[in-house]
Amino acid sequence: MSLLKILCIGDVVGNGGCRYLSGGRLRRAARELGADFIIVNGENSASGNGMSRDSANSLLDSGADIITGGNHTFKRREVYDMLDDERALLRPANYPSSVHGEGYTIADCNGYRILVINLLGCVFMESLASPFETAEKILKAEKGRYDISVIDIHAEATSEKMCLARYLDGKASVVFGTHTHVQTSDATVLPGGTGYITDLGMTGSMNGILGVKTENIIHKFTIKTPIFFEAAEGNESAHGAVFTVDTETGKCTEAKAITF
Repeated sequence: MSLLKILCIGDVVGNGGCRYLSGGRLRRAARELGADFIIVNGENSASGNGMSRDSANSLLDSGADIITGGNHTFKRREVYDMLDDERALLRPANYPSSVHGEGYTIADCNGYRILVINLLGCVFMESLASPFETAEKILKAEKGRYDISVIDIHAEATSEKMCLARYLDGKASVVFGTHTHVQTSDATVLPGGTGYITDLGMTGSMNGILGVKTENIIHKFTIKTPIFFEAAEGNESAHGAVFTVDTETGKCTEAKAITF
């Protein structure tokens, strides 16, 4: 049995989150964990949220094989051309086909083909095409062209994330959730062999609220008027999960939440 380990890193927040993964830290963590492939959610990686060319390049330079997106992916126009040109940079696949970028890609890892799909949830979020139908269409369309399939469901509702994983149990190797910035304690392998965690958590400062300065969030909840979200600083850490997949069957054998 040949095993492949996939390291998935939760939403990188701002310049601080990017800096934390740089300088070899992400690659060292991958080596220590025995990870062969790295997926990073970068839709909040630019200052103030969204993704910039600089933040995307920083994550790629730090060792990310694939960067997934979410509801802030299109906030900065400067990244639109990069979405079109860089196959390692994804936006949610259930946006209309006319938008910039691609919602999935197939990457090589040690001779194995990894299909990575990025999806956006619809509950309390954008009114997009069904993530359930979108995932099934892609898996069916690419059948025979991949050995392992990994899905990032960027969603607000934990029930929607879990439902998607159960819906695809046995069809996808891994389903992980992003967006809520709080790592959940339910990393598991579902009965059909799909590795799952409801949310990877975030990468950035633990000194604020979900990576943002505490006073900004208190203002938003109490005063209600718009305010620029400034990234919190200090006490950085990275959260995510490692999934071990049997390359012969495409089934996950172990799912483990990690922090470094």
